[in-house]
Amino acid sequence: MKSLQELENLKLQSQKLVNLRLGDRQNSPHKHHVLICQGTGCVSAKATVIEEAFHEHLAKHNLTEDVVVARTGCFGICEAGPVVIVYPEGAFYSHVTPEDAERITKNHLVEGNVVTDLLLEGSSVGDKIIPINEIPFYKKQKRVSLALCGLINPENILEYIAFDGYKALAKAVLEMSPKAIIDEIKESGIRGRGGGGFSTGRKWEFTMNTQADQKYIVCNGDEGDPGAFMDRSILEGDPHAIIEAMAIAGYAVGANQGYVYVRAEYPIATNRLQIAIDQAKDFGLLGKNIFESDFNFDLEIRLGAGAFVCGEETALLNSIEGQRGMPNPRPPYPAVEGLWGKPTVINNVETFSNIPQIILNGAKWFSDMGTEGSNGTKVFALGGKIKNTGLIEVPMGITLREVIFDVGGGIPNGKKFKAVQTGGPSGGCLTEEHLDTPIDFDNLTRLGAMMGSGGMIVMDEDNCMVDIAKFFLEFTVDESCGKCAPCRVGTKKMLNILNRITSGTSEMAELDRLEELAKNIKISSLCGLGQTAPNPVLSTLKNFREEYEAHVKDNKCPSGVCKDLLNYFILDTCIGCTLCTRHCPVNAITGEKKEVHHIDTKTCIKCNVCVEKCKFNAIEVR
Repeated sequence: MKSLQELENLKLQSQKLVNLRLGDRQNSPHKHHVLICQGTGCVSAKATVIEEAFHEHLAKHNLTEDVVVARTGCFGICEAGPVVIVYPEGAFYSHVTPEDAERITKNHLVEGNVVTDLLLEGSSVGDKIIPINEIPFYKKQKRVSLALCGLINPENILEYIAFDGYKALAKAVLEMSPKAIIDEIKESGIRGRGGGGFSTGRKWEFTMNTQADQKYIVCNGDEGDPGAFMDRSILEGDPHAIIEAMAIAGYAVGANQGYVYVRAEYPIATNRLQIAIDQAKDFGLLGKNIFESDFNFDLEIRLGAGAFVCGEETALLNSIEGQRGMPNPRPPYPAVEGLWGKPTVINNVETFSNIPQIILNGAKWFSDMGTEGSNGTKVFALGGKIKNTGLIEVPMGITLREVIFDVGGGIPNGKKFKAVQTGGPSGGCLTEEHLDTPIDFDNLTRLGAMMGSGGMIVMDEDNCMVDIAKFFLEFTVDESCGKCAPCRVGTKKMLNILNRITSGTSEMAELDRLEELAKNIKISSLCGLGQTAPNPVLSTLKNFREEYEAHVKDNKCPSGVCKDLLNYFILDTCIGCTLCTRHCPVNAITGEKKEVHHIDTKTCIKCNVCVEKCKFNAIEVR
């Protein structure tokens, strides 16, 4: 790419590739675009087979010249996957199977009739297709980081350029000084989306102001929270945005080399990112003399082995250097002394994904979204006991109630909402009284939770909060690198106490010991993993202490989850059908035909098979 004019010309030529998706039929050489989600979730549900089936059936109907079949990243509503959207109508097909490809081809693409029984619930009224941004799942969302995910083919740089791709890089290199770029980022108010929420502009400024013969830009794509897949989906659906942002950061701070650190468990993201890097190099958007300037910037991928602690900045840098992924004491901070001892900017994938749009649209455009202290939007991975599981992006300041009940569709099966865990294993559980809390960095921290990278797990009345705390603590115990004793030893001691609580062998005094231990670990651990590991325990102790006390005082799990505290009993309504006897794997049930049976509670392994097999609801768990 030699000049801005050349980029503009390429954009004009490329727009015909996407016009149909924007409703422009006149300037499109095709009659239909069939966009097939090829994010990890849909790929695991045979999306690649669906793509092959469409090609097969289009060939049968001689439509290969009239219809474009394109793979995209995640559309967000993973619960509905595999997803196929047909443009220009915008027909949103959900739970598509390879067999459905023939119906969609014949009825919709050949005859012009939308296959209504395959449409996503809420995406149509009668035969009328509702625009995607009016579908209930999307209506309250504001897509910035995810703007092109599900809209472009991530393996085609021309489609990214058609949506002003690399225009922000051109503007930065050709029209702005490094200081002007950093001032714009600072003024936008964007804070890091990967954990603590530190000012992105200030971080860049530290690196710019540090004199060194070499500086680096690092993208942290090592999201390891259970249930989190925000960064993965952005890398899968819009990898060029990350490349462009890292190049802008390189120009701003004086770095000529970047590394994207991605966990090896993300093969689709890694593959698409490498394709995008290769394409950017072929187009002269990476390498030497970008836009005929004296700015040079190159990019490489580094694979991580899947250690949660490598999401911490210094542990990540150690891993890139080939050392064991363990954190270092700070200061010095990476912005001043990072990779190989050189000044290094580290931001996560979501943070970088906002940068091109801030440079193109201006700081005010971004700061006008969200709240005063938390500007812009936030991507969340919405999971657990929620109807619309998937990936969402909402403006900061939206309430938890709106996210869970409007965007997420509420709690399925008529169950009652109980809690929501934000921030993954580093976060905390919030209750019904917090549902009207505006979501931002400071509010969540004040309530004992945190934004984190964006995991949001919803729980209903059937969840045991002690068990939830134990689940997250088990994760952090496994993922502790062992470098500091508070985390290595302290979290294990906390887990031992929780195990005693859930097995009915604890005493009330241990609740106070558990809380004291948690607070000490928070203030004495070396890195963020240890410092935040106690959060799920502390927040559940605060908000659900009565559940802890029931486990200890009454040897009872109110939610019926902790097996060691449960016993199975056969009621007098038993008719002696012997189904439970025949299926019990340990022969714990005795009784004659047509007589009430009995369960030996000492032999019973609490596998729940008897409950599943009983047709008369004659078995009670208490």
